[in-house]
Amino acid sequence: MSNSGQLNNLSLASRIGGKLEKKDVLLAVEKYEKYHAAYEGEEEDRKANYTDLVNKYYDLATSFYEFGWGDSFHNAPRWKGETIRESIKRHQHFLALQLGLKPGQKVLDVGCGIGGPLREISRFTLTSVTGVNNNEYQISRGKYGCYKEIYRVLKPGHYFAAYEWCTTDSFNPNNREHQKIKADIEIGDGLPDIRTTGKCLEALKQADFELIWEKDIALDSPLPWYLPLDKNHFSLTNFPATSVGRFVTRNMVRILEFVGLAPKGSQRVQIFLEQAADGLAEGGRKGIFTPMYFFLARKPLSEDR
Repeated sequence: MSNSGQLNNLSLASRIGGKLEKKDVLLAVEKYEKYHAAYEGEEEDRKANYTDLVNKYYDLATSFYEFGWGDSFHNAPRWKGETIRESIKRHQHFLALQLGLKPGQKVLDVGCGIGGPLREISRFTLTSVTGVNNNEYQISRGKYGCYKEIYRVLKPGHYFAAYEWCTTDSFNPNNREHQKIKADIEIGDGLPDIRTTGKCLEALKQADFELIWEKDIALDSPLPWYLPLDKNHFSLTNFPATSVGRFVTRNMVRILEFVGLAPKGSQRVQIFLEQAADGLAEGGRKGIFTPMYFFLARKPLSEDR
């Protein structure tokens, strides 16, 4: 593993599939694909089997994320001259500052992945951060109902902040191109559905949170947030995401799978992750999707309102 937290080629090969046995990876890929619309899967099935869908996705995709993205699996607004890693850290620091975290406080990170943001925020604020996740492999490595549960465990007067993945007001559910972009993001990122920013806000209020402020942070980014995912944007610092980088990675995975170092099905995981990157880049370009709809909310001091 490099200093940036990224995996090398052999580490990628050995970790594809997460906690799954090598022989089970291909079957997991097939089952995962069948959940999604591109394979005639239904949204209700995805929601009903959410835990299975998400666990299969992260078992299959986590190693690829680390290979190309490091230990923090999210996007960030970026300034000119700023590296991707610097922008990701700054994005995490912004969240911590909005929460007003103080040394010694206890913080809950819901959906902590392999703990990259958790560790950075803990170092930055000198707080004790506990991560909660539903994927066994990621834990071993380091919406109304969701908001309501967060509301339940928060102390009165304490804050909840998040970056949500949402469709924007520009998204047209009757536009076939928009539908395809949304479907590409869903299958490539383990999502049963992507809500609008309005639905996200509505769910937050239904959970009885007081909204402090909300904004699509992506709108303030000097450089397009999706640039690191754009295969037509050549960058040595983000080589794996470029057309040439994808070609190299795809063929590397093909060879590793052929010689038995990577499990069968690895190439198919690479394909739907490329599909996700294309969907994210196109969704960002058209302004119909944001991965950083930010909100800061508070649990009221008194619940008798």
